[in-house]
Amino acid sequence: MRRTRQLGNAATRDEVFMRQALREASRALREDEVPVGAVVVRHDRIVARAHNRPLHLHDPSAHAEILALRRAARKLANYRLPDCTLYVTIEPCAMCAGAIVHARLRRVVFGASDAKAGASGSALVVLNHPRLNHQAEVLGGLLAGECAAILREFFQKRRRKN
Repeated sequence: MRRTRQLGNAATRDEVFMRQALREASRALREDEVPVGAVVVRHDRIVARAHNRPLHLHDPSAHAEILALRRAARKLANYRLPDCTLYVTIEPCAMCAGAIVHARLRRVVFGASDAKAGASGSALVVLNHPRLNHQAEVLGGLLAGECAAILREFFQKRRRKN
């Protein structure tokens, strides 16, 4: 079983792509969606990007990861994405983790952990569960502070409205 690794503060190529995912999360924030962003990278090039849109699309499955995977699959003309890495600002939920496993993504890099719904070890283990037919390499905690901050801002603002 591939375990989730934690990353220190070193600036890396991964950080560049996570900053793109954060840009997507900012777009979601402007649309009053939960600010989660994702990018799919293949051979050091972004092939798809997306942010959460369940409210605007009236679609409970319109998470950033799902939308980015759909776009990448269409662009690459293949529902399998074995040579791709997904960068997402929060630990994927069970639904997104299932899609990641089915897409056979090689690697997932996420920012903030999600104690309530994270499916890479926080609440569940899906992304690298040993009984599944595919285990993604997972790196958690990249730019975690920034990724958590945009979510905190969103939910504090929402609480003030109510």
